[in-house]
Amino acid sequence: MGEPAKKLSALGLSSGGLDSILSALVLKEQGIEVSWISFETPFFSADNARKASADTGIPLITRYILDDYLEMLLNPPAGYGKNMNPCMDCHALMFRLAHQVMQEIGADFLFSGEVLGQRPKSQTQNALNYVNKHSGAPGYILRPLSAKKLTPTILENQGLIDREQLLDLNGRSRKPQMALAEKYGIKEYPAPAGGCLLTDKGFSDRLRDLFAYQKSYAARDFEFLKYGRHFRLSETVKAIVGRNRSDNEQINAHIKEDEDIIIKMAGIPGPSVILPHGADEQAVRLAAQLCGAYSKAKEGETAGVSILAGGSKRVIQVEVPEKEIFYNSIL
Repeated sequence: MGEPAKKLSALGLSSGGLDSILSALVLKEQGIEVSWISFETPFFSADNARKASADTGIPLITRYILDDYLEMLLNPPAGYGKNMNPCMDCHALMFRLAHQVMQEIGADFLFSGEVLGQRPKSQTQNALNYVNKHSGAPGYILRPLSAKKLTPTILENQGLIDREQLLDLNGRSRKPQMALAEKYGIKEYPAPAGGCLLTDKGFSDRLRDLFAYQKSYAARDFEFLKYGRHFRLSETVKAIVGRNRSDNEQINAHIKEDEDIIIKMAGIPGPSVILPHGADEQAVRLAAQLCGAYSKAKEGETAGVSILAGGSKRVIQVEVPEKEIFYNSIL
């Protein structure tokens, strides 16, 4: 007797959402071994995918891909969506990277939970074809939830995957997915709204400003964009002002005291103000006034402001201005 045929295995892109979960379970029903990969950057995390993996027992690989992602984000061939979201090129990049991992682990094909017509830019027929073409794995990307509406993959054509057991979902209705969730006993899953900060207008405005005025970037530069109020003080200086204690803690977690300038009120409650990558004296005094404007100090009074730069600390006196003078510089 010959050796039994190797069991088919697949690596899926997982956001941790319901569609990702369902696509994996549909494949498992026909005896295919499934695992997931989820990518992380400062713009999106794999937290939901980790939870989905823990809940379902489906193995998960995570990869941090900021360098690869930035190269694409700065000049996406297919352009951006409504904000700074390069959805089509983002998906193509993720499939390219997933294809490399697929080869490393010996999986046979890739899959995702994408549903034809569910998202107006990234899940149209043209968008799915674009991603397939630029993925590095054309013909080896299966979308189980809409497979019957799409061109058969190579493995379907070879009879290794039963196309009849795949689905034909199309459009924006979530009712079919909710019915499938009930069938599979899935009770908890995140809302379908994406967790990508690049779709957020406020974050995108700050990111455009960063790209316009800064030539190189570290992960913490993008982490800073998530918190506080941001003010463009000059072409070379930006100030970040914490809104509350939580903001201040998050901002402080990414500070480098040998590079950044930290400004706080001396003896009066107020925010943390950070000047990432330093500033000249004129900008420091302007940021000190900004700190005073958002503190408990009264407008027009003179207040002490603490400046920490390069490991040394000093206190300067500033006249506390009205907040309104900074409104034109807010991001």
